[in-house]
Amino acid sequence: MSRHTGLAEGIGAVAREAVPVRHGFDDAVVGKRAECDGGGLFAPMGLPRREEFTGTLTGEYVDHGEPPWRWYLMVDLSRKPDGYPYESVWCESESLFFIENAGLT
Repeated sequence: MSRHTGLAEGIGAVAREAVPVRHGFDDAVVGKRAECDGGGLFAPMGLPRREEFTGTLTGEYVDHGEPPWRWYLMVDLSRKPDGYPYESVWCESESLFFIENAGLT
């Protein structure tokens, strides 16, 4: 699952919601390449569709809700849906798939 917001909009939108929110940083994922898949709405009809992203994790996360869902910030998107206007995306931890040895020789 992915949350459709840019960096600034994402942090602000999560902070304004009326559920528990905790910001944090995870050194273990900094710089790791990953894929994220999830659902979104297809405008203008509002129909659901699958969306896929590939990018680099920053280490920033937000634990959201009770029990908490962890959302990681992904940047440097090399794959994103056509028309996706942002340079980053928040990905739910259960929807992240790490790319082993990405770019390493």
